[in-house]
Amino acid sequence: MIIAGVALLAACTLIGVYLGDLLGIALGVKANVGGVGLAMILLIAARVWLMRHGRLSKNVKFGVEFWGGMYIPIVVAMAAQQNVVAAVSGGPIVIIAAFGSLAICFAAVALLSRIGGRDPGGPEVEHGGAVIGSEPEAARADAAAIPAGRTR
Repeated sequence: MIIAGVALLAACTLIGVYLGDLLGIALGVKANVGGVGLAMILLIAARVWLMRHGRLSKNVKFGVEFWGGMYIPIVVAMAAQQNVVAAVSGGPIVIIAAFGSLAICFAAVALLSRIGGRDPGGPEVEHGGAVIGSEPEAARADAAAIPAGRTR
């Protein structure tokens, strides 16, 4: 069923490229606008939907993760085919779009971090720090039980 994961990626890619072409036409650009990005968003949404409905088997997940890992090299290869010099010479809209998307991303990260609602001093964060610092729970509990100023 690894093939099913690859088929899911292929379907998402075809739909994403089609939507990117439609977006390019709507914007008056003779190019695909964000087709690969839309395809990856569709793939993420499909994976979450399959997981919630209990249809994401181990092999399908493996196929999706394998090709999801290939995302960056594919995007680099596609970007190498773009004519960046012609785009920049087209006017300041490229720079405005770049800074606009950067501002939107920063705002989205700030909004999501506030919506997340985790307390920076909460137990989840403290536990995460202990795991990252490779301090086992038992050792941390023992250290907390030792009175201040005393050693073992």
